[in-house]
Amino acid sequence: MGHKEELLAEEEVTCVGQMVCAVAADTQQHAKRGAAAVKITYEDLPDRVFTVEEAIEKKSFFKPQRTIERGCVTEAFGKADRVYEGQVCLGGQEHFYMETQSMLVVPSGEEKEMKVYLSTQYPAYAQESVAETLGIPSNRVSCHIKRMGGAFGGKVTKTASLASITAVAAWKTGQAVRCILERGDDMLITGARHPVLGKYKVGFMNDGRIIAAEVQYYANAGNIEDESIQVIEKILLHLDNAYNVPNLHGRSTACKTNLPSNTAFRGFGVPQSILVTENMITDVAMVLGRTTEEIREINMYKGVSTTHYKQEFDPENLLRCWEECKEESCYQSRRNTIAQFNQGSRWKKRGVAIVPIKYGIAFAEGFLNQAAALVHIYTDGSVLVSHGGTEMGQGIHTKMQQVVSRELGVPTSLIYITETSTTTIPNACPSAASFGTDANGMAVKDACETLRRRLDPVVQGNPNGTWESWIKKAFFQKISLSATGFYRGHDLYMNWEKNEGHPYAYFVYGACFSEVEVDCLTGDYRNIKTNIVVDIGRSINPSIDIGQIEGAFIQGMGLYTLEELKFSPSGVLYTRGPSQYKIPAVCDLPLSFNIYLLPGSTNPNAIYSSKGIGEPVLALGSSVYFAIKDAVAAARKEAGLSGPFSLDSPATPERTCMACATPFTQMIPASKPGSYQPWAINV
Repeated sequence: MGHKEELLAEEEVTCVGQMVCAVAADTQQHAKRGAAAVKITYEDLPDRVFTVEEAIEKKSFFKPQRTIERGCVTEAFGKADRVYEGQVCLGGQEHFYMETQSMLVVPSGEEKEMKVYLSTQYPAYAQESVAETLGIPSNRVSCHIKRMGGAFGGKVTKTASLASITAVAAWKTGQAVRCILERGDDMLITGARHPVLGKYKVGFMNDGRIIAAEVQYYANAGNIEDESIQVIEKILLHLDNAYNVPNLHGRSTACKTNLPSNTAFRGFGVPQSILVTENMITDVAMVLGRTTEEIREINMYKGVSTTHYKQEFDPENLLRCWEECKEESCYQSRRNTIAQFNQGSRWKKRGVAIVPIKYGIAFAEGFLNQAAALVHIYTDGSVLVSHGGTEMGQGIHTKMQQVVSRELGVPTSLIYITETSTTTIPNACPSAASFGTDANGMAVKDACETLRRRLDPVVQGNPNGTWESWIKKAFFQKISLSATGFYRGHDLYMNWEKNEGHPYAYFVYGACFSEVEVDCLTGDYRNIKTNIVVDIGRSINPSIDIGQIEGAFIQGMGLYTLEELKFSPSGVLYTRGPSQYKIPAVCDLPLSFNIYLLPGSTNPNAIYSSKGIGEPVLALGSSVYFAIKDAVAAARKEAGLSGPFSLDSPATPERTCMACATPFTQMIPASKPGSYQPWAINV
């Protein structure tokens, strides 16, 4: 992945949570006692950096920093009727997969071969890491993964480090070694979503048109680089979201801090980018005294357009999603009803928001857009399929069964998807970027087409025969019943020196309406209604895709309104485990939750005209955040306050209550900065 990491700290520990040693024992209890017996003497680091603000002050950054520009913002600011500056902070998010990091390493064979059974999105990377750690070639290491109990990006790079440490223990003892992290250790060690500080300066006209925006993003990367540079790049590529701003300047920086390194998480920087952009839109609306939806509509892409990185696209389906979402939600009617409700209610306020999204699919690093598959047909007619994708609950194996069934014309009951293994599919790319079905589906299709071509003469010779009879006939005719398939994806790229590229195969479009009710005295809220309209092309399996949409939205809602990672002033993670870190539960679901798949959509760039859907909808969870902000604005209006205001994410009850500025919160005395030691810090 282009970065180096110490598996175990040798001389210097740069964060609380960095691994120093590993204890191997015959039982879990003995291992714990052994670890507890290890005594380490630490000295304080001289220049500790925990927060983004401290990193900015001390210029503690990873290189390179990324910039992108379209037009000239300086000239445009001079022509704007109004210029406004603001900022918003977005906290991190724990992956909280149901199955923690887990692996089993088994030494075998005469050549010190290593069989690694693990929960990972990227078996090839784990194979490479174990081989490099042990100083043996990759052909001595095989990685196997049947399924994962969730991943969300947290099992791309982090699993490889833990597997390498476990492999060392297996190598030294000559015995099978299992490693399963407890929840608290998993949360402490493996990092989370990148917290981001977004600062913006926006120039706009009195009619609502935004003519210039200058945006700076600072992401808290932690103590090592991991995938942070790729994250800040994707943040910049999505800074426009659904809006055509003629003059843009964006800069994105990964801050080096003394916290556990943050890593990939579903959305990979886009949820952070969307929040900053939509918050900027909201501020413009508040300055002008108009609804945010009006400002969004005025500035949306219309007609065949070009992004700020010069990729051409047609936003027709984006606009269709927007209009259908408004129609299905009875938006204007709900706006009027809520205005009446707020006039008659002092301590409870309601708010609404509609948020659009334009999400790029595939890897901007073009070499990752490839996949392979292996398909066997046995003489009884059953089919065995192996592909490079990993199953983490997103339903990729089910979709691969459907591809085989469609191509070979056999029922899914005859098709079995075996484990993902580096012995059958070498050098497989990670299951990430919502591209797993696109890439692996095309590879499986390619293998099946090869088999079908071989079988065609047999079928033509006996058109009334059965599948089983055709297979037996082919076997007796010495026709190979095994085939590999390969998919060579689009040659995607991004040239940061020229500010241009074609980093995405296509875009997923969507829009989300949310209505909430906020208790101004406590800051608590309930989600009354959410309607989501998404363009996913021609879905291979609508049931799976709707499930992914629902799950992504709820996870995004947790990111923006509920989940909060709290660190001590010395960099210790407080929120370890479900007793302290709260993810959305059944009581947090919208009272009315409706998903609509945009009809009549096609996509020539993916298998069967479908679209990847695993990640895009997560950012639409921000509609709940902006609905809360809309309700808070109504409360502030009664307090005599108008215009933009600060509400960092997540919009927890504490933050929401304070933002409402009720007479009771205004009575709370504010401590002077520097007069106290905070219990927790915002990183």
